Amino acid sequence: MIDKTVASPSAAVADIADGATVMIGGFGTAGMPSELIDALIRNGARDLTIVNNNAGNADVGLAALLKAKRVRKIICSFPRQTDSYVFDALYHAGEIELELVPQGNLAERIRAAGAGIGAFFTPTAYGTPLAEGKETRLINGRGYVLEYPIAADFALIKAEKGDRWGNLVYRKTARNFGPIMASAAKCAIAQVRKVVALGELDPEVIVTPGIFVQRIVEIDVADQLSPPQAAA
Repeated sequence: MIDKTVASPSAAVADIADGATVMIGGFGTAGMPSELIDALIRNGARDLTIVNNNAGNADVGLAALLKAKRVRKIICSFPRQTDSYVFDALYHAGEIELELVPQGNLAERIRAAGAGIGAFFTPTAYGTPLAEGKETRLINGRGYVLEYPIAADFALIKAEKGDRWGNLVYRKTARNFGPIMASAAKCAIAQVRKVVALGELDPEVIVTPGIFVQRIVEIDVADQLSPPQAAA
């Protein structure tokens, strides 16, 4: 019987080792797998390469992972926002490496890894410092830059519901990078609000097929936000 459910976030990320490349879903805080990130911090892995849309917000989630100084390099599109002060401090101190990738290129490089595409040409960044050192080509009179896929050892993503086979559906814009990151990682780990019975998800609305997901853990955020019960 195929059952990809895992008992806890800590168990789900227990084998993420020092030096791993980890994709983390989310567009800012929308779709960010906060509980899996917290478990990764407890795990203690260091020298990580993180692939994400941005570089953390305030002191939670990805920013907390950066603040714990577990990240050697981050590959992202938007490293600086009004509340990205953790990344700012680390970068100006020379304690973290940044690879800046335009958002469309970031999404396509991740998608290419999942699709088995060896490389692709894109007009984005042609003629800018982001194209320096990369192969360029004129195609039909327009300049293009050669970009390579971004793959990862692990992907941490967040979905709304899943089943024990790992099939996933998402909540609105929380979907963002989750589907392509799941396909581009050797091991995709999904936190979901609810694990439903096999067959309960309409096959026509499943976004990420279970073939791309290796582990799934149920985290009911509503329960976590409830006031703690006093001891009897």
